[in-house]
Amino acid sequence: MKEYNKPIIFFDGYCNLCSASVKFILKRDKSNRFLFSSLQSDAAKELLLQYHTKNNLGNSVLFLDRNKVYAKSDAALEIMAYLGFPYRQLRILKVIPKVLRDNLYDFVAKNRFNWFGKKEFCEMSQENYSDRFIQ
Repeated sequence: MKEYNKPIIFFDGYCNLCSASVKFILKRDKSNRFLFSSLQSDAAKELLLQYHTKNNLGNSVLFLDRNKVYAKSDAALEIMAYLGFPYRQLRILKVIPKVLRDNLYDFVAKNRFNWFGKKEFCEMSQENYSDRFIQ
């Protein structure tokens, strides 16, 4: 398995909300700190197995950083911390108990296709960013 020296964001490639979130991060990640991989990709499946993380969290963004995998609200807050001001300040939300944060996350995840729609196929890369996506 190939080693990657950057944090990796795993997202649902069929989800419009997830794709919009990836675009949001790409525009603000001026230092090219992140790599991205669809949860449906072979690379994601292999990497997540390597870190003993089951790829059955299709309703969750996963974030691999420094050999640790974060899920749900923890993943989102860790990602935001990399984006600098003002997004870094969202880490203050970690004072809210994880169970409450993750319940809200799960509510949005459960309804995301109804609210934002679903793609027919996974868009693995965005224009001008193809080198940032692991397939």
